[in-house]
Amino acid sequence: MAKPSLWEKAHMTTRRKKIYEGKAKILYEGPEPGTLIQYFKDDATAFNAQKKAILEGKGVINNRISEYVMVKLNSIGVQNHLIRRLNLREQLIREVEIIPLEVVCRNVAAGSLSQRFGLPEGQALPRSIIEFYLKDDKLNDPMVAEEHITAFNWASTQEIDDMMALTLRVNDFLTGLFAGVGITLVDFKVEFGRVYENDFARVILADEISPDSCRLWDTQTNEKLDKDRFRRDMGDVIEGYTEVARRLGIMKEMPTVIQGGLH
Repeated sequence: MAKPSLWEKAHMTTRRKKIYEGKAKILYEGPEPGTLIQYFKDDATAFNAQKKAILEGKGVINNRISEYVMVKLNSIGVQNHLIRRLNLREQLIREVEIIPLEVVCRNVAAGSLSQRFGLPEGQALPRSIIEFYLKDDKLNDPMVAEEHITAFNWASTQEIDDMMALTLRVNDFLTGLFAGVGITLVDFKVEFGRVYENDFARVILADEISPDSCRLWDTQTNEKLDKDRFRRDMGDVIEGYTEVARRLGIMKEMPTVIQGGLH
């Protein structure tokens, strides 16, 4: 990883302009036009922030896992907003115009899909299913159809096609990546943004890919290694996230994470 520039070192220690704060991340003004700094918080939320906690070290682990995945995706031609990781909690990213949709890809029945259709959790689906949800906490992120998306101009038909194609590529890659370390990719959520080049808008992958946004189960035992440990009060949340990082071979580059804290 490239060392931070003198500007970046100075910028890290000075007061920065906050652009946006979400449940798990903060976006700050970047060093150059068209860039932002994405800061990963330790905040954990579920059920549209009705349930909250601080999980010390979560932001550090998610920053590293997301960087690892985004770099690999970029290498296979899935363009995304990551420029590079700056430090333990921050990434330098391209500024995008976020499309107000969460795109969910499901491979195995779990969560709301099991509830909606009465499917036993853990049942393999006949094929991967892609769903769209409107990003709106006040409305509890309702599921929407392509007709809604185009009627309300959240995205064009071409952008929907692009998001679905990119999501399936991400799914194929992540399924193989995690299978190689004994983890089943049950489902995941991604977000996309537009980048403008002259008058042309292109859709690229944005946000993050981490145990916050994926359901990851141990292939042998079906033990959950993701945010469901927090949602369902299963305990050992950080230990689950840490296990994902350990299996991916990236723990050695981080401070030791022990018992939910950084030491």
